[in-house]
Amino acid sequence: MGSTPPAGGVLWDLDGTLIDSGEQHYAAWRDALAARGREHPREEFARLFGRRNDVILRKIFGDDLSAREAARVADDKEERYRRLVRRNGLEPLPGVMDWLHRLKERRFRQALATMAPAANVAVVIEVLDLVSLIDATAAAEDVVHGKPDPAIFLEAARRIGVPAERCVVMEDAPAGLEGARRAGMRSVGIVSNHHRELQADIVVPSLTALPAGAIEELLGP
Repeated sequence: MGSTPPAGGVLWDLDGTLIDSGEQHYAAWRDALAARGREHPREEFARLFGRRNDVILRKIFGDDLSAREAARVADDKEERYRRLVRRNGLEPLPGVMDWLHRLKERRFRQALATMAPAANVAVVIEVLDLVSLIDATAAAEDVVHGKPDPAIFLEAARRIGVPAERCVVMEDAPAGLEGARRAGMRSVGIVSNHHRELQADIVVPSLTALPAGAIEELLGP
């Protein structure tokens, strides 16, 4: 007899959805830029947070930074971020661990679908001990275009072996929710300090407010 098919797939965004790592990212950017004589005010960080590193660096330096040097700055920033996470740890956002376990028990396959670098994803899985809960990951290196392009979600769905129409995306950002829509997936929008107004099939202030049967109801029979 074959194995029991999954109930569906749940694709998790990382920063702002599964974890709030804004402070760690800010400290890493601040120190990486300070090493190159550039201040990074919190207002600038807040305005650019969530974008790809190459986009952030173009906004900060314009054409004054070569592609090679931009890559070095980005790598330095991410190495600093990983050191901070390993040293200080991370806390999942409210309700996240309950939902990860609940979905595992209900035979959902789960993936991380994020534009963070794969090395950052691996550190988060390690620090939060998510190995037994997350079935696959899709990260920045796995696609050409970032959200709202649907590629990251389609790749994550492929890796867990669940059709797009049987997947639900957990997201805190408008670009990610638009990517979920383009991928033909249902979505849960989690309100954050960065994004107060979201368009999704369900919008909640945190995952603690998501009704217990919400994922099954989104996917239907």
